[in-house]
Amino acid sequence: MGLTLVDSSVWIDLLANRDTRQTRALTQSLDRGDPLGIGDLVLMEVLQGARSERSAQDAIRLFEGFDPVQISDHRVAVQAARNYRHLRSLGITIRKTIDTLIATRCILDRLPLLYSDRDFDPFVQHLGLRPALATPE
Repeated sequence: MGLTLVDSSVWIDLLANRDTRQTRALTQSLDRGDPLGIGDLVLMEVLQGARSERSAQDAIRLFEGFDPVQISDHRVAVQAARNYRHLRSLGITIRKTIDTLIATRCILDRLPLLYSDRDFDPFVQHLGLRPALATPE
């Protein structure tokens, strides 16, 4: 099994003890020791939402065991802009630039993405993003 990138939407739900289809899948992956990636921008999003410095430090320790993934570079930035324009031409506006970058990194590197944020659905439907779960809730 290859590396799976996990979006902040799932990590935040897991850290908040929310029981969702995605957090159950993540817990199973953690229990099996599946290779999981933590994107630098994903890490930033999770840490931004930490309620305290202690919570942030706990999250940092948790993520130390996962493969770091640099989300953006020149190639990703150029392709992310193309992807954004393509979706916009279809009448779809992506609300967050970071989601466009994360989706594009996954598309370019053929990494499945475990997510619960519906903003990734257009990338699955129109641009070939591989969801880690066949049909997100």
